[in-house]
Amino acid sequence: MTDAARPSLTPPPDAVAPVRHPDAPAPGQLIEPHYEFCFGCGPAQPSGLHLAARAGEGVEIFAEFTVAPTHQGGPGLAHGGVLVTAMDDALGTLNWLLHSTSVTARLETDFRRPVPVDSTLYLHTWVEAVAGRKIFCRGEARLDAPDGPLALTAQALFIQVPLEHFVNHGRPEDIKAAMDNPDLHKRVRAFEVNP
Repeated sequence: MTDAARPSLTPPPDAVAPVRHPDAPAPGQLIEPHYEFCFGCGPAQPSGLHLAARAGEGVEIFAEFTVAPTHQGGPGLAHGGVLVTAMDDALGTLNWLLHSTSVTARLETDFRRPVPVDSTLYLHTWVEAVAGRKIFCRGEARLDAPDGPLALTAQALFIQVPLEHFVNHGRPEDIKAAMDNPDLHKRVRAFEVNP
């Protein structure tokens, strides 16, 4: 893909500031995983990241996860792809504050330092702007403390999609299992009634 064909990570001039939905989780509230088998935040995923996210003020999320031996790439170090996955999940969790469903269109990351196994990564993500269906986000991850050394930064573009996107493109047996989950139904209804 040429640079001209890539979606821009810079909000256009007509972009607007993000608005926190009135029914968004309160600041400090733990945000439920969006799907129990999600590799990023799902509690039922045995080798997943088990990312725990809390709502911040405005349209921001604070999340953390501890790097396990199953997450390593080089000996004793987190795999870069795992770190990108953690950032992608934390950025995607911003949807809870907007009451929208979206997918990652583009995610650009910069690695600043190695992340050792058994260390905890503290992620902070926020929405910069919204333009139509486009959501422009940023994030950073710090090592071993919310104000620790910077390990990773990111910029992302998410595109709002209808809930049918997941039904139409997901594996049928997983869609059925998710649809049979009554807790998921409650969360889905909250998103269906809001634009």
